[in-house]
Amino acid sequence: MIASVQSVDEAGTGHVTRLWEVDPSGKDESRLVARSVEGDFAPAFAADGTLLFLSGRARTDPAGDEPDSQDVSLWAMPENGEARRIARHPGGIAAFTCAAHADAIALTADLLPGTADTGTYAAARRARERAMVDAALYEETATGAWSAALGPDEPHTFVLRSDGPAVIAGSQGLAGTADTAMSPDGSLVAYTRAATGRDPDTNTVVVADAATGMRRRTFSRPGHQYYRLAFTPDGSTLVCQRQREETYDTEWRVTLVAFDLESGEETDLLPEFDNWPWPGRAVLSPVPGDPTMWFTGDERGHCPVFRRDADGTITRLTSSGAYASLCVTSDGATLYGLRSAIDSPPRVVRLDAATPDQRPVFLNAADELRSLPGTLTEVHAQGDDGFPLRAWLVLPEDASAERPAPLVVIPHGGPQASWSAWTSSWNPWPFAARGYAVLLPDPALSTGYGQRMQERGRGQYGGRPYRDVIALADAALARADLDAARTAFAGWSYGGYLANRAATGTDRFKAIVSAAAMWNLEALQTGTDMHAYFRKIFGDPRTRRERYDADSTHLDAARMKTPMLIVHGGRDHRVSMGQALSLHSDLVRLGVPVRFLHFPTEGHTVEAPNHIRIMYETVLNFLDHHVLGQEWRRPALL
Repeated sequence: MIASVQSVDEAGTGHVTRLWEVDPSGKDESRLVARSVEGDFAPAFAADGTLLFLSGRARTDPAGDEPDSQDVSLWAMPENGEARRIARHPGGIAAFTCAAHADAIALTADLLPGTADTGTYAAARRARERAMVDAALYEETATGAWSAALGPDEPHTFVLRSDGPAVIAGSQGLAGTADTAMSPDGSLVAYTRAATGRDPDTNTVVVADAATGMRRRTFSRPGHQYYRLAFTPDGSTLVCQRQREETYDTEWRVTLVAFDLESGEETDLLPEFDNWPWPGRAVLSPVPGDPTMWFTGDERGHCPVFRRDADGTITRLTSSGAYASLCVTSDGATLYGLRSAIDSPPRVVRLDAATPDQRPVFLNAADELRSLPGTLTEVHAQGDDGFPLRAWLVLPEDASAERPAPLVVIPHGGPQASWSAWTSSWNPWPFAARGYAVLLPDPALSTGYGQRMQERGRGQYGGRPYRDVIALADAALARADLDAARTAFAGWSYGGYLANRAATGTDRFKAIVSAAAMWNLEALQTGTDMHAYFRKIFGDPRTRRERYDADSTHLDAARMKTPMLIVHGGRDHRVSMGQALSLHSDLVRLGVPVRFLHFPTEGHTVEAPNHIRIMYETVLNFLDHHVLGQEWRRPALL
């Protein structure tokens, strides 16, 4: 078994990946793959067992001259011998997937508008570089997504075979996500074409002939989007995740569906499953004629593995932890994957493919974390509608009734998300190491609590979800080992919005940290890559103002008194920089103590390890100052 392992580079300013070999039996220690170098990632096995992977490693020509371009290419690693590059593309390859039983690989790589093949694309790129032009002309879609600008290059699907040139199967759209699949016999390739500005909530599944690139089938449904495609072993059916995002009148819903490629019929595979098959890709049995599949889904602070049998029966295979990156053995009897939890970084595990609520077998892997500075427990409460609520609570090592710990409340982003897995953004353990308890609440709109959790929070961004957080905070502070007089509130993205709601709704907290957060919901409509999504939820602000008036925190700015730290990335396309600037100007105008930590090169999340460290240092020093009464310590690098 091969895993891609990411670590911090020697300079401490970036990440590097290498390939590791993990013994499926768990007997031997994990080890670096022989001849793997820094920059190798995305491993997969071809039909003949050859290890394939992506890498930006350079290939020196036979004469030993200067190495050529270091764009990400597709490489093959034989059991013995050096790796060889088998596919390259100007600007690099974004992703690939292999046919299970055929010599066929689907690649995702870019083309510029007006270029029909790799050669004309390469020439167009060179012309732009010589002219020093990096402009893009947009016609149907947004200019950015999440943390990156889009275009002008557009992702396309290519099919590669060893006996001929690559076949172009079609465009994935400017916001394409490299979501592709190949039928086991290599005859078909499927991919998603991204939604456009004209139909912002509807994408298209395209099934094309892998030999010619001609379209065989397309699937779409107004108001729905499809993700994470997978073919059945006989290639007759395509299984994928279907999402209907929240609107003004309907809640968000996610399920698995199957498309019959002959009839075009779409079947909901989980009509009675109350949670969501989220966020990973369903894994289908590789055994011909076996319709069994496995998927993950949030459930009350965990993300278990579930099995779906031929008759639709759903069996939960794990009782705790959050699972991802599932794969199944060729006989369909054993699963492998990654398991993490709030108190456990990802580890490689083995599962029986049928046993309910089992404990995983942990396999040896690189650099496992041995200890944490505290303990993990749960807090329970009731919402104002009687709905049962829960949260994770991290307690520092010395918390006791004699020495109650200060508490930081940190709701998750999303809002369709859950605290279930290990995270590098707002990880609670640096706070615990500094002596803080951390409450990680799952309020209304969280995943893993059934569809009712979506219904009770629909259209109430700053209403019931915020009240749920406060109810859980009150329940936690009833404990003798927590200090109700020393509390803070912090959040990122939607969690940051709830932090802003706390800033305008109460003065009970000593300090508030608002990161990548919405402030002015009406202004957000024109400054986000998801303007159509938010417009569906809140309505047109010119004609339907009720939810803006109820939930836009900037309207209550005059109530703010609590010292605040704002954190924001300059390349954030999800919540634009203007939201942070508006909040900052209001705080300054009102005379509320405020500091603004700005990362010009970061997007909606902070990714660089050096920036993550400086963020934690700044946040913790800010909390120490306002919650514990210590002298303010400005980080040395700031």
